[in-house]
Amino acid sequence: MGSRPLRIALVAGEASGDLLAAPLVGGLRALHPDAVFAGIGGPRMRAVGVETWHDCSELAVMGLAEVLAHLPRLLRLRAGLVRRLLDWQPDVFIGIDAPDFNLGVEKRLKRRGIRTVHYVSPSVWAWREKRAARIGESADRVLCLFPMEPPIYARHGVDARFVGHPLARDFAMRPDREAARRALGLAADAPVLAVLPGSRLGEIQRLAPDFVAAVARLQAQRPGLVVVAPMANPACDAAFARHDPDNRVRRLDGRSHEAMVAADVVLLASGTAALEAMLAKRPMVVAYRIAPLTHWLVRRLGLLKVDRYSLPNVLAGESLVPELMQHDCTPAAIAGAVARWFDAPAAVARLQPRFCALHRELLGDGPDAAALAVSELLERG
Repeated sequence: MGSRPLRIALVAGEASGDLLAAPLVGGLRALHPDAVFAGIGGPRMRAVGVETWHDCSELAVMGLAEVLAHLPRLLRLRAGLVRRLLDWQPDVFIGIDAPDFNLGVEKRLKRRGIRTVHYVSPSVWAWREKRAARIGESADRVLCLFPMEPPIYARHGVDARFVGHPLARDFAMRPDREAARRALGLAADAPVLAVLPGSRLGEIQRLAPDFVAAVARLQAQRPGLVVVAPMANPACDAAFARHDPDNRVRRLDGRSHEAMVAADVVLLASGTAALEAMLAKRPMVVAYRIAPLTHWLVRRLGLLKVDRYSLPNVLAGESLVPELMQHDCTPAAIAGAVARWFDAPAAVARLQPRFCALHRELLGDGPDAAALAVSELLERG
């Protein structure tokens, strides 16, 4: 690699990528003290010494209409970035999540002989597996957050490594429920349900009416039931409030981890929240509904290839927690499933060792596993 310092380029497309990148840079710097880092990132990447050519907020575009409106700018930005990277000649390029943007950059760089890494695998276990082969056309190595992902890539001849999930390091193996309740001002002996109706407005508009109706049924059955709902942002808070005119639910400004740890049972939309509830070691009910047309298309075209939707069930390979999807997502079914957890302490106790085992598995080989996987690729010559 000559006498010049090692050059490592990184692109994080949103705040979650910025969060993942900072410890990765720290781990790489410990292995390669003279390395220089540059690319696209946010405040956490800048804090660990990455020279950011653009801020990650320039890439964080959500929703089809918004993406289309910003497409010309994003394409110009990507073309300019590729030119700058080819001029800079990094020893490795690491695209962190944001697959729509990063896989295209990686593919162009790989064709020109630059080693490429994609950090955070798209959900190849849930959607079309053939995507794994296409990702291999862009990335020399894929860093995966879940242990079931590398074998899928191996079937397509793609080098992938499980490096542990960062959320697994955010939760104690035995979370302190009493401390969480004190922090949220909840009585130590109150029955508590945490409700997480999603972090996108569309999700909340679809799910909040059924979630609130289920809460009304539960509160009628068990007086004294306290219900807390962490809200991702003020827009979500306002959208949820419209469906809860009687203020049955105490809405929180964020604090989702504390709310889950404080709760006896968690009711949530599918997604990362189910993984967080598992790490909080709390029994949960997963309830979700997508737009009817989207659901019809997904089924008709065979896009979804799983029988289990929530991450605890996918990771366990069995149905540890109830999933009420689409037509099963009704107030009566939700209330019934939540009540069963409240009434079955033995079933909750059986869940704990399973969740702890999955938590330990997700920790992987330690916080520097991603840095070691990148360094190993660099040392291959």
